[in-house]
Amino acid sequence: MTRTNRPMDPAARRLLTRRSILAASAGAAAALGAVGANVVGTDKPAIAHGQLRAEPLIPERNRGIILYSVRDRISAAPDDSGVPYGFERVLARIAELGYQEVEFAGYTQSTEILGRQITPAEIRKILDDNGLAANGAHASINPATFEQQMDIAETLGMKNIGTGSDPTNSAYTADWDTAADVWNELGRQARRRGLRLYTHNHDTAYSFLLDAGPLDVNGKPTRSSGIRRLEYFFGKTDPRYVFFELDIYWAYVARFKHRKYIDRYGRERTDLFDPILNVVSQSKRFPLFHAKDGNRNSALANGYEMVPLGEGDINFQQFFETIGDADFRHANWEQDTAPGGVTNPGQSLDFAALSYTNMSELTIYRR
Repeated sequence: MTRTNRPMDPAARRLLTRRSILAASAGAAAALGAVGANVVGTDKPAIAHGQLRAEPLIPERNRGIILYSVRDRISAAPDDSGVPYGFERVLARIAELGYQEVEFAGYTQSTEILGRQITPAEIRKILDDNGLAANGAHASINPATFEQQMDIAETLGMKNIGTGSDPTNSAYTADWDTAADVWNELGRQARRRGLRLYTHNHDTAYSFLLDAGPLDVNGKPTRSSGIRRLEYFFGKTDPRYVFFELDIYWAYVARFKHRKYIDRYGRERTDLFDPILNVVSQSKRFPLFHAKDGNRNSALANGYEMVPLGEGDINFQQFFETIGDADFRHANWEQDTAPGGVTNPGQSLDFAALSYTNMSELTIYRR
């Protein structure tokens, strides 16, 4: 059974206007500019006693990393590079860098390390030994294996279980309706075990549905009402059972790529996607984020090129300050392109160090 037209969170309703978002962002920027603060950087503003106090924008306990970013070193066999390899050594290094949370992207390492595959219980001990907490996982979410995935999540002590794939790759509402029914049921099962079920977006999740206009030879709509796929899914899933992890980089790619659609009358329409509004409109459904950065490059198909956090053009200061609720949000650094291959085996962990430093320097100033 699907659910639609639920009342919006009152806090979200107060914020849900483009004007209020822009005003909040502008106000934040003005306040930071007045005290000389950078968006991300090492320069600190001069703060007169009693005027402003600095607080971390992302609390220390909520700073995480998805292990996909360092997958080359998790999966590496023992070598003489001097770079950590496997779960035990890589997680120890991640903890040294300051991260307190990890999101999993698989539970295997080279069998050359132990002479067999590592177990979830052994991974949990490594987490505990290093003061790390698991905040989620990109796993395969389907009814046939969901119980097994929840068993692993429980062993690792995580509160969220999710996937890096869209609930469906379809552009049609009927397929999203079917996916919503499945996810509502799985989310219900997860909640009974103290877990939150979540899905992670790429840019296509925020492309437009084909839900209007003339039908094709297969009886499928060929035009759009202007509703985006994942935003439709918001309304079809129960907010008690289904949650979301916003990949901030892919959300800004969607803003670049998915801005035009053909309406039911054949007219081209433009609608600019707003990642901040997207979160605010469903605020309590976004506990997790991929803090992934990029440099704008309109010559590329995606409009951005991935770089370490804080080295690109995405305004994380504005983003996290405007969406607020810092205690609820968990930010996991990710960079798909972090591994340096055989020529630079230490690159992914070097990028992890740089990204943690930049994440920790995101600061909010309060009176």
